[in-house]
Amino acid sequence: MAENWIEAFPGLAGLEQPARLILQKAAMVATLPAGTVPFRNGDSCETFLFVLSGTVRVHMTSENGREIVLYRVEDGQTCILTTCCLMSNEDYPAEAVAETDVSAAVLPAPGFRELVARSAVFRDFVFSTYGRRIFDLTLLVEEVAFQNIDLRLARFLLEAMDADGRLALTHQEVAVELGSVREVISRQLKEFERRSWVALRRGQIDILDADALRHVVADAAV
Repeated sequence: MAENWIEAFPGLAGLEQPARLILQKAAMVATLPAGTVPFRNGDSCETFLFVLSGTVRVHMTSENGREIVLYRVEDGQTCILTTCCLMSNEDYPAEAVAETDVSAAVLPAPGFRELVARSAVFRDFVFSTYGRRIFDLTLLVEEVAFQNIDLRLARFLLEAMDADGRLALTHQEVAVELGSVREVISRQLKEFERRSWVALRRGQIDILDADALRHVVADAAV
């Protein structure tokens, strides 16, 4: 993996040979144990990460402690905030944490800037990834600003439940995922429970009627 990690990123398949040599020389493969914080709000951006395996969560925290998950960086992906900060010379506006053990290729900022300047393939890779993530963030803003919490919660429960219809999450963790507060999520979950759609236990949510939740999502799309 350390020698041929570039192959994990299809967008770099056609990388010019000089650019490939620069990337292989400048980047180093490293392991980030679960719980590692690659960057915090206000940190300067010094490296560009290519995640080879594992998951990094990127989230923002308001002054009153309210959190929202912006996105996750997983196998074969890069971080849009890192791209933004490197290109604008701005500090990070959010925080990242390794949710699992993460293997990543770490490219120092000077190498990133050299490749952006010299390689059309690398530029296309960076900007296409950036564009997709911006679209995802636009959808997140739309959801938070315009969609009712019952719809967003129903969709999240359906997407996050395991094969047995369970979610090993607290109400606070669900609130962070949805950019809400625990009290609002608890109130809506209790309403779902009253309708016999879910069963609530400490640190766990059991889905009893997935079809009812799907109807909530489908009705909103009409």
